[in-house]
Amino acid sequence: MSTYYAKGSPDTVFSKDDLRQALKDVFNRLGPREKVIALPPDFTRFYSMAGELTVLAEEYYGDKLVDIMPALGTHFEMTPEQLNKMYAGIDHEKFRYHDFENDVVTIGEVPAAFVNGQTEGRINKPWPCQMNKLVRDGGHDLILSIGQVVPHEVMGMANYNKNIFIGTGGKDAIDLSHFIGAAYGMERIMGLADNPLRRILNYGQDHFCSGMPLVYILTVIGADENNVPVCRGLYIGDDVDCFLQASELSIAVNFTHLDEAPEKIVVWMDPEEFHSTWVGNKAIYRTRMAIADGGELVVLAPGVRIFGEQPKIDELIRKYGYRTSPEILKSIEENEDLQQNLSAAAHLIHGSPEGRFTVTYCPGDLTREEIEGVGFQYADLAEMQRKYNPETLVEGWNDVDGERIFFIGNPALGLWAHRDRLAGR
Repeated sequence: MSTYYAKGSPDTVFSKDDLRQALKDVFNRLGPREKVIALPPDFTRFYSMAGELTVLAEEYYGDKLVDIMPALGTHFEMTPEQLNKMYAGIDHEKFRYHDFENDVVTIGEVPAAFVNGQTEGRINKPWPCQMNKLVRDGGHDLILSIGQVVPHEVMGMANYNKNIFIGTGGKDAIDLSHFIGAAYGMERIMGLADNPLRRILNYGQDHFCSGMPLVYILTVIGADENNVPVCRGLYIGDDVDCFLQASELSIAVNFTHLDEAPEKIVVWMDPEEFHSTWVGNKAIYRTRMAIADGGELVVLAPGVRIFGEQPKIDELIRKYGYRTSPEILKSIEENEDLQQNLSAAAHLIHGSPEGRFTVTYCPGDLTREEIEGVGFQYADLAEMQRKYNPETLVEGWNDVDGERIFFIGNPALGLWAHRDRLAGR
């Protein structure tokens, strides 16, 4: 078990040549490989620089990199245009689609007693450790899991074995993992590398993945003085140590602590990256610990046109809406459709302002009736963009016609919290 490469700081900037040389050094150390699979993220993680790293891996291994499977989880399959932009120059014939409902195998179960202990009695059932069957049974002699470590609403910190067990996992694993995070309390998890759900996944890796040639390539992404994403850290290894090192840097780079709780937060959602509230609600997840009681979150979301990225999940979001946790938990008890789709139920909890603040969504294609039907406020996108112009606002505090607001240009890059909400963690 080794960490092969670990370098980064809040001020470090990796060039493409730096990334190329780091990968070359590690791959040379690993020795010759004949059949390699890469598991990078999908387009919702465009700024992870996993695309560039996958291109560099293909540059090194050539025809020996035979399979590339974006770790979609339940997200949309990537379009040819997205593949071209994120994985420039790679033949589309190498890409494989992850079908989370049909193409998975269960390699073991984390015992109910362990899950129960980790969740303080909230969940008392085994967690199925699942992955795409091509990952387990494809005969590869190197499995490259590539992605970004950043604060995350379900896992505390994104990536590492989440990329395997959730990104290429099955419905049962995804459903229960999301519900575990929601039931335990995402504000108790976000920004923590060591938490109950991560320990459950680590149990699965330690007990059921021995002998698999897994190597993790993890980035930490920050923003430069012009708010352009840059790679601040690169960590490569085959065990938890590289993830913990990356998480430590990510907290320094991506976690903003505020001394003042904003009464209004305005968030811009890049239309190329955010097409659904399933992903777009990062605007809520990542700011909920910052916003003041009675405050307002304004979400400028020109690309958002649907709620869920799967038809059934979209249907459930429309049916139940983003209500308070007690309301959603009651709905789960009373309705089989939510019981059979716990990831959707967890998402509804994650996206709820819990009556503590309001969410004003300004979508590109959803109507007022649709937005208000799920429990949010609606505002016209063009009108709100004129008032809060994302091209002229700066990251952080702004004065807009005498109104003090806090602006975030990409919520996927971080986590924001008022210091009082971190007490006791």
